[in-house]
Amino acid sequence: MIEWREEGALLRVRRHGEGSAIVEVFTRGHGLHAGVVRGGGSRRIAPLLQPGAQLDLTWKARLGEHLGNFTFEPLRSRAAQVMGDRLALSGLNAVAALLVTVLPERDPHAPLYDRTMALLDLLGESEVWPLAYLHWELALLEEMGFALDLGRCAVTGATEGLELVSPRSGRAVSRAGAGEWASKLLPLPPVLRGEGDAGAADIVVALRTTGWFIEHRLVPGSGDRPLPPARGRLIEAIERAG
Repeated sequence: MIEWREEGALLRVRRHGEGSAIVEVFTRGHGLHAGVVRGGGSRRIAPLLQPGAQLDLTWKARLGEHLGNFTFEPLRSRAAQVMGDRLALSGLNAVAALLVTVLPERDPHAPLYDRTMALLDLLGESEVWPLAYLHWELALLEEMGFALDLGRCAVTGATEGLELVSPRSGRAVSRAGAGEWASKLLPLPPVLRGEGDAGAADIVVALRTTGWFIEHRLVPGSGDRPLPPARGRLIEAIERAG
């Protein structure tokens, strides 16, 4: 019998058979991990299995390649932070959907786990959450090997006047360096470089750029999966909140 115990955040729940559930969790040491919760569909247990919940998890299986079973103790619910808050609920759903879509199963990503828990702890703080989420998407791209290089123009080497991003290389480009190719490049608002005001409109533009790399670089590497619709709903919520 193989067994491990670790704290993690619940990302997704699916009904399984008569009264059980398959859950997918994100842990620091075991990454994205799935398992069966016996009785997970019951009236007693189902309310505890809400996306975003922090759980003390124990996973057991006869062989490592088996799906295995989870037992758990609830540590903290994040339901209060998202209840009645459209932005917070959209944010939680977007984070969970992206992680389930792009993370390879059982592959630890400790720095991303720490960043994700810090982001989830900010749910409900609508003034700071959209910017924190943008930083999280940048960290997600970096962790998965698609970091954006926004410090210097890829063409001229200049550090000033950086307004665009090359969709091919993920590097910043100045307007002068872009020349006739400017219309084919992605926008680089100052907020994406940690500068200027972090207004909702600027964050949305920045998320359009990070979203291009998530959709065309990160998601295709995770199999034949589309960009999660939950991310689009989050962008709509940020626009409305702004």
